[in-house]
Amino acid sequence: MLSAEQLRQTVAAIAAEQAPDGALPWFRGGQLDPWDSVEAAMALDVGGEHDRARAAYDWLAGRQRPDGSWATEYRDGAVVAPAVESNHAGYLAVGVWHSWLCTDDAALVDRLWPTVRRGLDLVTAMQLPTGAISWALRPDGTPDDTALLTGNASLHQALRAGIALAGLVGEEQPDWDLAAADLGDALRDRPGAFADRSRYSMDWYYPVLGGAVTGAAADARLAAGWDTFVVPGLGVRCVADRPWVTGAETCELALALTAAGRVDDAIEQLAAMQHLRAEDGSYWTGLVYADDARWPVERTTWTAAAVVLAVDAIAGTGPAATLFADPTALDRPAAPRAAQPVPDTTAGGPPGRG
Repeated sequence: MLSAEQLRQTVAAIAAEQAPDGALPWFRGGQLDPWDSVEAAMALDVGGEHDRARAAYDWLAGRQRPDGSWATEYRDGAVVAPAVESNHAGYLAVGVWHSWLCTDDAALVDRLWPTVRRGLDLVTAMQLPTGAISWALRPDGTPDDTALLTGNASLHQALRAGIALAGLVGEEQPDWDLAAADLGDALRDRPGAFADRSRYSMDWYYPVLGGAVTGAAADARLAAGWDTFVVPGLGVRCVADRPWVTGAETCELALALTAAGRVDDAIEQLAAMQHLRAEDGSYWTGLVYADDARWPVERTTWTAAAVVLAVDAIAGTGPAATLFADPTALDRPAAPRAAQPVPDTTAGGPPGRG
């Protein structure tokens, strides 16, 4: 595990890439997508940089479109790729719930609740008859017929976080409950509902990380892909047939392992990817180990964020650690603030390229 000082250094490296207006891109001057920006903001909250995390969330809220969506990519505040993707629309819910667990900031929840609600209403509108959620809207505004397993596993977590927030603010959302239940069934029992992207490691572990697959089924799933994706001493392949390990995927596997109760294996994976750590605490995205070459040649906020979230979940001592460490925590209803100002997080609750 990293020392407290090393963790502070990594949080500071993420903060250094944030723009003055709150935008939190991959790196200063680089692209920004909503999913990865939320992941980086969660790491800031873990590190106590709450004002910076709020600024990142407010930046996103200010750019939500009327239909509840965000553009797929921004650069220096301008839209670069305007497409509507479901995983970007939903993931703010996870960030806001995580921030609530970290800070008890009711004002932030109240301010961002309408943004979360619009995003998840769009997500549920994109649900297909199979229970899976379309990955994107077509130009005519109708959902594409394709559903992506990783994005759907992330949305399973997002819907459940949204349901928890709805309970907190006292505005039940029964449509979200139904959507989450049907999506969970699809993730567990309807593999044909999703495009075959099994060569990507995220499709392997994300149903466990997102809380849809638990218990013995989680153990079996993780065991089935282990030899395909795990490179001993280096981390996890992003793609099964490429000699390329990536830091974020390795740390997200560590989150899935923690959720499955395999903490020693999670620590081993976190340790294995430390060859990607730079002197300033930031992290290179990946390594082509056949050539001993870092690729791409970039240090991304979301890779560093995945490290921070993995450390927090494994340690289990932070106020939001259960979000990723205990896949059942989101199933415990949150009492409205008037009845219980601070939700009980002691009983224990899970990130990606989405």
